[in-house]
Amino acid sequence: MKPASALCFILLVLTGFCFKNAANKKLPVKKLTLIFHHQIGEEELVLGNPVKNILGETIVVQKFKYYVSNFSVTDENGKTILLPAQYYLVDEADSSTKKINLTIPDMIIGSIHFLLGVDSIKNVSGVQTGSLDPLKGMFWTWNSGYVMAKLEGTSASAATGGHLFTFDIGGFRTGNSVLKTIDFKIPKAGKTIQEINIVADINQWFKNKSEIRIAETPVCHGPGALAMKIADNYSTMFSINSIH
Repeated sequence: MKPASALCFILLVLTGFCFKNAANKKLPVKKLTLIFHHQIGEEELVLGNPVKNILGETIVVQKFKYYVSNFSVTDENGKTILLPAQYYLVDEADSSTKKINLTIPDMIIGSIHFLLGVDSIKNVSGVQTGSLDPLKGMFWTWNSGYVMAKLEGTSASAATGGHLFTFDIGGFRTGNSVLKTIDFKIPKAGKTIQEINIVADINQWFKNKSEIRIAETPVCHGPGALAMKIADNYSTMFSINSIH
């Protein structure tokens, strides 16, 4: 068995899925690594360190994590291929989660796409395991579903006990959905790549389409208008830093 065919066979065994072309022939596959880097503006995000956000409020971030899932890739000719369903919890407190290895068709990639959050089906599919395990602290109830993204810490601007600010953003039902599709065009389309470095800037949580001042709004703990407003903001926090 050729190496490419063997890898495709392994992928089929592990996931029940193998990439095929229009002629129903199995395609060779390769690895693509995504590495997430967390910043606040131009500064590296360090949990526990005080820093000013884009609105001038001093914050100390204690938790920052979010789900990415439902990856797909588009080739240089515009054909999009959905990858096997996988759900990843990217957590600043666990550096190992900030590196994601994807198995993709061996082709030139023009763009990559993923869902920021957990799709509605998984929200109502019963007890999950792995990154979706409720013990990860990213699940409310079967009615409210998963916390798609979480940013928590302290700030002198917060008029709450312990000066806590807590943005736990969720909502998957029609009218309250915070699910966002993130699309990246590959800057060097036409070249083979193995690694994409992605920056997530938490300043975008506080100022983009809306201004979210901790002094005025230190808490968001459920689906609704505020959660959707914050999600509209943070959906813009990603950018490609470099590719290799």
